[in-house]
Amino acid sequence: MEQRHDKQTFIVKISNCQNGTWQGRVIWADENKMQHFRSALELLRLIDDATKAVSELQVKEVSGK
Repeated sequence: MEQRHDKQTFIVKISNCQNGTWQGRVIWADENKMQHFRSALELLRLIDDATKAVSELQVKEVSGK
């Protein structure tokens, strides 16, 4: 499992709790982007994808590609 040390800020707004999980929206404060989610797992995947995107961008900038 790769380690990432970049800090990102997310604001999670839970609007509903059905079927034992959360529904709501997550705001990626650093990029001013908002996405709705339908489950806690989907929320975690959205956050993970966002942090991966930042890491990949930084790697490209460092390597000059």
